[in-house]
Amino acid sequence: MALVTGASRGFGEVIASALAEAGASLALLARGKRVLEVARELNAEHGVACRAYRCDVSDAAAVEETVADVIAHCGGLHVVVNNAGINIRGPIEELSLEQFRQVQDTNLTSMWLVCRAAARHLKAQGYGRVINIGSLLSVLGMAERTPYAVSKGGVLQLTRVLALEWARAGVTVNCIIPGMFATELNLPLLDDPEVNAGVVAKVPMGRWGEPREIAGLALFLASDASSYVTGAALTVDGGYRVP
Repeated sequence: MALVTGASRGFGEVIASALAEAGASLALLARGKRVLEVARELNAEHGVACRAYRCDVSDAAAVEETVADVIAHCGGLHVVVNNAGINIRGPIEELSLEQFRQVQDTNLTSMWLVCRAAARHLKAQGYGRVINIGSLLSVLGMAERTPYAVSKGGVLQLTRVLALEWARAGVTVNCIIPGMFATELNLPLLDDPEVNAGVVAKVPMGRWGEPREIAGLALFLASDASSYVTGAALTVDGGYRVP
């Protein structure tokens, strides 16, 4: 059983689809009602059990209740994909504290809450695969991105600390570092011809990544093939960080 947050779009939907194709049962979490449609589609296409939860993963009580329901009624829990995320851009002096906190709560606090809710179950069963979706801004700086960069830097540190805490319990925790991908989150960049061209010029492969190109790494980290990989930050960026 795999739990995926932010599963109604972008990386979350792509990873959920890849896991379903591999035969995994799924619990899909998202705030909007589209997650119900995604669950129906994956069930129809792949014939796997797929349950949708409309859950605000920044709400501690909602997360505890949802994870407990997944464990009790969906066949336990073996894989956790923490993907939910938002981005609010702008110079620091033009951003409100509320905006900063909104990004931290959605991108980082949610992961902490989901991991906390799943911890006892994963450790008790002696097995688990936790995959946290970070960003190039987990490891690089970029102007006018203070809320997002701070949150994603925290995601990487959360990954490292939990990898140490859970290593002897048979639970691996890893972080995927996507580069410049053509997701809904990056529409403001994709829709600006000048910015778009500037991004592409910095990518050695000369293009944006397609969300489907992250699926293979997610499947590896969710499988027994990655049994000796934990605390890793694995980059999928078309060579962006090489130069």
